[in-house]
Amino acid sequence: MSEGFRLHLLRHGAPEVPGLLLGRSDAAPTPGGIAACVERTRDLAVEAIVSSDLSRAAAAAGAIAESRNLKSTSDPRWRELDFGIWDGRAPHEIDAQALARFWDDPDAYAPPQGERWSDLVARVGTAIGELSPRDTLIVTHGGAMRAALSVLCGFDHRFGWALDLPYAALLTFRVWPGDRPGDRPAGQVVGLRT
Repeated sequence: MSEGFRLHLLRHGAPEVPGLLLGRSDAAPTPGGIAACVERTRDLAVEAIVSSDLSRAAAAAGAIAESRNLKSTSDPRWRELDFGIWDGRAPHEIDAQALARFWDDPDAYAPPQGERWSDLVARVGTAIGELSPRDTLIVTHGGAMRAALSVLCGFDHRFGWALDLPYAALLTFRVWPGDRPGDRPAGQVVGLRT
């Protein structure tokens, strides 16, 4: 088996209005949120920088890339879970029972007109499977980071949601690509900085 490569997943910095269910909503990041992401990644050695196409992730990726004289690319598969009609709303504005059912079983009780957990895991898994085997930083969202834990380590949503991933949290994996096309990559968590 090869040595694998390092995959660093960085949650975007604080948005202008924190605490909302921001999935597909394109909320702007704060300057402090961007600066926190640049600072968190200062000592990382990476060959590629990718981000979600949403501005709260893309802005941080662009600033990190510029500080290293690299280019960043965007990939919409690294977006947050689509919260459907809940998107952009505060949790207290949503029916408490409906929200509790979602947290308990996000496949059976996906947000109305939103995305199921398994769909998020599938798209993140496809994105991971298509990465070049080189040390890579991806600026993304909390849900996508938790989906990567599911893809690479086999964790279910309850474990992922039990893990605190605040803004600018950095989760690092060692990833071993499959030996044959279509093989699922395997991973091991080797670091978490919050």
